[in-house]
Amino acid sequence: MKWRKRTEGLFLVPSILFLMIFGLGMLMAFMESLMDDGTATMGYYMELFRKERFMRSVLYSVWITAVSTVLSLVIGLLFVQVFKEKLKGGTGRLLVWIPMLFPHFVWAYLVFLLLNQSGFLSNLLGVSGLMAERTDFPVLVQDPGGIGIIVTYVWKEVPFVILMLLPVYASLSKGYREAATLLGANPVRMFTTAEWPFIKPALIETGAILFAFIFTAFEVPQLLGVTSPQMIAVLTYEWFYSGAWTDRPFAFAALLLAGGAVGMSMWLLTHSMNKERLRIASGGRGG
Repeated sequence: MKWRKRTEGLFLVPSILFLMIFGLGMLMAFMESLMDDGTATMGYYMELFRKERFMRSVLYSVWITAVSTVLSLVIGLLFVQVFKEKLKGGTGRLLVWIPMLFPHFVWAYLVFLLLNQSGFLSNLLGVSGLMAERTDFPVLVQDPGGIGIIVTYVWKEVPFVILMLLPVYASLSKGYREAATLLGANPVRMFTTAEWPFIKPALIETGAILFAFIFTAFEVPQLLGVTSPQMIAVLTYEWFYSGAWTDRPFAFAALLLAGGAVGMSMWLLTHSMNKERLRIASGGRGG
């Protein structure tokens, strides 16, 4: 068995190589964001916050991400609450998780085909006589409000929320619900006392994962978004591939700032939720 122990370290090689490549890329991006005619400076970072286009992009990205994340969490939680018994079977889970089999850009294209002004839904309303002209159909994709982007992410991420919450509900003890029922608790009180303390860490961590992914995503806002305002990834893509080389440091700086903010937030949330799990496991005792 010695040979097995000697080769166990080889399984770490892909991860180590990935971290090395990722770290090297981040280092090169950081150096690029500091260079101005061969001189290291923080000028690009300072200038970035004075760019109105960048600040609009940050606010727009936070808005789209927050709405998509909250809606996905609420809908996914309600779905598990209502259908958790039916989701125990393989068929129910398969039907719910079908959207997870397709990439985000495929789902974005489906939303475009369904909801654009000449799409399936507008044609259906026109044929049925409920709408006179295609232009009467509201602009739901490639709109400044990002409705099409939000619809795509909610449609795609609700199954992920269900996937993350089902194991938690499967591990919940029925004793808590029975005790709450005997004490005359209403459904809201039963949820807050018998379920919420146990599902909160998983729900918050799931929300953090969704927020980090959506905030830095590219393909969906690129396909369904507008030229202004833009989400962070689309804006940095344009800066990087624009004809002006002076825009590239701004692209690196914006990506590093967004990645750093998301990474720090994820670490803080994970640390906080780990402490919450330890508190629950210890019977609610602090410390």
